[in-house]
Amino acid sequence: MTVTPVLERDALDTVAARIRAHVVDMCAGPEGGHLGGAFSCADVLAALYFSVLDVDPLRPDDPDRDRFLLSKGHAAVGLYATLAERGFFPVEELAGYGRPGSRLMGHPVRAVPGVELPTGSLGHGLALGCGFALAARYAGRDARTFVLLGDGELQEGSVWEAAIAAASLRLDRLVAVVDRNGLQLTGATDGIAPMEPLAERWRSFGWAVRDVDGHDPDLLAEHLDAAPWEPGKPSVLIARTVKGHGLPFLAGRSASHYVTLSPRNHARAVRALRDGEVAG
Repeated sequence: MTVTPVLERDALDTVAARIRAHVVDMCAGPEGGHLGGAFSCADVLAALYFSVLDVDPLRPDDPDRDRFLLSKGHAAVGLYATLAERGFFPVEELAGYGRPGSRLMGHPVRAVPGVELPTGSLGHGLALGCGFALAARYAGRDARTFVLLGDGELQEGSVWEAAIAAASLRLDRLVAVVDRNGLQLTGATDGIAPMEPLAERWRSFGWAVRDVDGHDPDLLAEHLDAAPWEPGKPSVLIARTVKGHGLPFLAGRSASHYVTLSPRNHARAVRALRDGEVAG
């Protein structure tokens, strides 16, 4: 397969805005959803699926495809919105999210085209990514494996066991992205289990590290395109983000973790996205 960017990169922010708009609509349904974490990683998802990943929606099981794992599986609404925009299934299907009979569940499942494996039991995605990267090596394929982790998820010891294994095995076709929004369900991550200096921590485990603005999809695409950054080393991109980014009444608040938007707040969110209001 040959990578052909779907859009010019100056349109990636437009894609990210559409992803967030779909997430808002899904979170206004009866089941609600993990809005905050889906919003914080929307720019990462836009960069990956519309500029970086070598995938074909018409051939989702192509053996030469790149693999993407949403280790923070609770942000499934963001992944669903991205896959629909990329053409893996009709955008209209998003309206059925969380309803009886829908395959769009609270965490991603393999029944959804483009989903590699069920995820959401936090701490497992990076180990699974190691397996995909090692399998590609043994098969003689150049495919890359990308894993998106939450920063609260880094409290799981299995993440660091996988990080050790990846460096030991020199899996330089493995790329991790940390959605560093600083919040988890019960509060600030650094108030629960401090992780800084996070970049140095990853370097000490043998990874090549870059630390960037997670709300600049052009910059994200540039860095992710360039991986592997150092021969023989897996790569990790620390994306500095804001939970609920784009919604002034929820941004930077733990309350955005899981929401069921009332009609009033749904309208507020739609207006905020339409007017381009961004919480700093």
